[in-house]
Amino acid sequence: MEQYIEIKAVNPDSLLFYRMGDFYEMFFDDAVTASRALGIALTKRGKHLGQDIPMCGVPIHAADDYLQRLIQLGHRVAVCEQMEDPAEAKKRGSKSVVKRDVVRLVTPGTLTEDSLLEPRRNNYLLTVARARTASIGEAEAFALAWVDISTGEFRVAETDATRLAADIARVDPGEIVVSDALYADQELAPFWRTFKAVSPTPRDLFDGASAERRLSAYFGVRTIDGFGSFSRLELMAAAAAVTYVERTQLASRAPLMPPVREPSGFAMLIDQATRANLELVRTLGGERQGSLLSAIDRTVTAAGARLLGSRLANPLTDPAAIAERQDAVETLVAASTLRAEIRARLQSAPDMARALTRVAMGRAGPRDLAAIGQGLVAAASLADLVASETAGELKSAAIGLAQPDPGLARLIASALDDELPLLKRDGGFVRAGHLADLDESRSLRDESRRVIAGLQTRYAEETGIRALKIKHNNVLGYFVEVAQQHGEAFLKEPLNQTYIHRQSMAGAMRFTTTELGQLEAKIAGAADRSVRLELSVFDDLSNAILAASDAIREAAAALAVLDVATALATLAVEQAYVRPLVDMSLAFSIKGGRHPVVEQAIARSAPFVANDCDLSGSDGKAGSGGRIWLITGPNMAGKSTFLRQNALIAVLAQIGAFVPAASAHIGVVDRLFSRVGAADDLARGRSTFMVEMVETAAILNQAGARALVILDEIGRGTATFDGLSIAWAAVEHLHEANRCRSLFATHFHELTALSKRLARLHNATMRVKEWQGDVIFLHEVTDGAADRSYGIQVAKLAGLPSSVIDRAKRVLSELEATDRAAPVRRMVDDLPLFAAAPRPLPEAAKPDPALDLLDGFDPDDMTPREAHEALYALKAKRQALRKP
Repeated sequence: MEQYIEIKAVNPDSLLFYRMGDFYEMFFDDAVTASRALGIALTKRGKHLGQDIPMCGVPIHAADDYLQRLIQLGHRVAVCEQMEDPAEAKKRGSKSVVKRDVVRLVTPGTLTEDSLLEPRRNNYLLTVARARTASIGEAEAFALAWVDISTGEFRVAETDATRLAADIARVDPGEIVVSDALYADQELAPFWRTFKAVSPTPRDLFDGASAERRLSAYFGVRTIDGFGSFSRLELMAAAAAVTYVERTQLASRAPLMPPVREPSGFAMLIDQATRANLELVRTLGGERQGSLLSAIDRTVTAAGARLLGSRLANPLTDPAAIAERQDAVETLVAASTLRAEIRARLQSAPDMARALTRVAMGRAGPRDLAAIGQGLVAAASLADLVASETAGELKSAAIGLAQPDPGLARLIASALDDELPLLKRDGGFVRAGHLADLDESRSLRDESRRVIAGLQTRYAEETGIRALKIKHNNVLGYFVEVAQQHGEAFLKEPLNQTYIHRQSMAGAMRFTTTELGQLEAKIAGAADRSVRLELSVFDDLSNAILAASDAIREAAAALAVLDVATALATLAVEQAYVRPLVDMSLAFSIKGGRHPVVEQAIARSAPFVANDCDLSGSDGKAGSGGRIWLITGPNMAGKSTFLRQNALIAVLAQIGAFVPAASAHIGVVDRLFSRVGAADDLARGRSTFMVEMVETAAILNQAGARALVILDEIGRGTATFDGLSIAWAAVEHLHEANRCRSLFATHFHELTALSKRLARLHNATMRVKEWQGDVIFLHEVTDGAADRSYGIQVAKLAGLPSSVIDRAKRVLSELEATDRAAPVRRMVDDLPLFAAAPRPLPEAAKPDPALDLLDGFDPDDMTPREAHEALYALKAKRQALRKP
């Protein structure tokens, strides 16, 4: 317990996995927390300060599963291993404690094991550094550094306060590391708390004075000038990343690649709200299924899936780079046989990048070595297949595939068996015939009886004593036993030169030989020696792999590129996608555009209705800027789908993919904004309308001429005329100030009047038909404006009670009558209709005989008896009227 408490004191923020034999044990508060999180039994072990010590544990062989669950719940885990054999500890005394120490801190951003990672998704650790501003009003500068230690990827970039959230969103990190001061900043504190895994750290991690020295030391170079030019702020973030990796990995060094600086503006900037609204990589419910990534992913390798996800998160803004990707896809679309052969060979390519990292960090198993060998074989076969291809990325991929030495793959294949254990300590992974000493040890270990029997037969033949036996006991070990009469001969020459007397018994004598003694020693240590020899082979293979790590990384990257190119080509052929023209104009002309996700979702039930969209602006001319389409029409008619599909087509075009359209010409979009849907943010004290306004404010304050903006139902979350006024002003601002390409869907039909004075505003509407009181949605976009929203018809389809529908129709009739009789601005006088509880409108009075009877009564002239009789008469009349 002393040792445990000492180690725990050094790692107070982590659950301590304390190795005890075949279990990781946890004590005190850690045990209580872990038992609750993992659903395992909480027991006790001994006492501390007079109180029972809570304890729980998990078996070593299943530790990864428990680690995964703890990490997903936001916990950090310190893994404390036994640093010596318990037998060594006993040599110091019977009560000596085995030496233990923490060998690794497991955090959400520092995972390497396949069992803890999602194979088809990167797991980034992100560090954020901030530069204090020297003057009031100057924008704060930030730098980001992100690493995926499972693959070695390492990137840095600068940003500012207005882009910080968007840049973090595109990285989509598994863990964010910031300084204590930045985490406690009053303005940013609510922002950090929106992320699941944020780790505040001491300021020394972000020390700018030592940043360059720490980076140089990590990569073993005298200067980092050879890696490129970095700002002081970028160096701070990069140094923080490598230092955090060092402090969490402890016993091993993560093989990170040198940092690569991403230039500002190289990718389309998409903020977190837009990514969520467009469901790029996951749905609003957090699921991958139903997202754009799920719809377009045809990759067959984990590395290819990760690369596709990365590209989708970072659409390019350089038309030349986009065209290079498109060229490769176009070539593979045309070459169906080549495409099919590449995909068939890619299926045998394991995840070399992650396997290589585990080899470098000493966490690999035999299957990781085999994975690298199989990947190299696949790379070599694909290198021959695409060697003559020169289109776009295919040329660079062919070069990368040819980098590794083919001899390494042959060495791995010859050394490793076909059936491999998960852990190297289990042994049994080296192929028979690879190492003679190992084969001998295995033979002794596995066939000792046969070996002894063979030796016995040989001794019997050499001595001519057929009754000679080789036996074993715990005192003598292995020995030769012969009858008394034969034993006398063994004591004389020449047999006494070979056979050494050990024991005489009544009727028998026992001897040994030098050969038998050596064989006994070999048999006794055969199992241990077999494991040692196999581990030696493992180390030799690992060293050979690490010596070729650069070439292996290039081949792994080339395999991923080839996988993405063939996957996008397969998608284009399956779904009839076309190559878009992407240039630096302000064009946005899409003919027959389709929603890539919805189209696949409804493929079995109905064809998707394609629609055109033209937001093209005129470059460099008076009044230049993108067009705004103002789209009106009923709910359920397809406005939101139309908005989203055009944004998604732009994203697909700029990742180098083909797009779901008959044709497309898109001028590069540098920023994509989307304000679609309704949701509150209770954790930050924001109502639905407040969230809507915050997102709208971000758009109107940041969108430039090259941006693409899609807005859906701005102003619907407040009073009618407040909302109409906000939407009206927003449209004017988009037209006059932002001058960007925009799609603006609304139910405020009054906004269509703006087209008369805003030159680049175009009215479009969703076509519908009415049939026998019902509305039929045609999902077609056409020129013009809607004159009604068909909300009541949609409410009827949703199943609202008929009484509510009827009441709504009557209210609508009155409101429309009022609207025709007076200007729109006077509708406010009629709003009290909605302030009271629903009630039937007054109807024309009908004759009531009971009421007519009252007309004949004069209360002033009636006696009490007459009044009493009158009440009975009224009651009788009412009862008569109620009878059918």
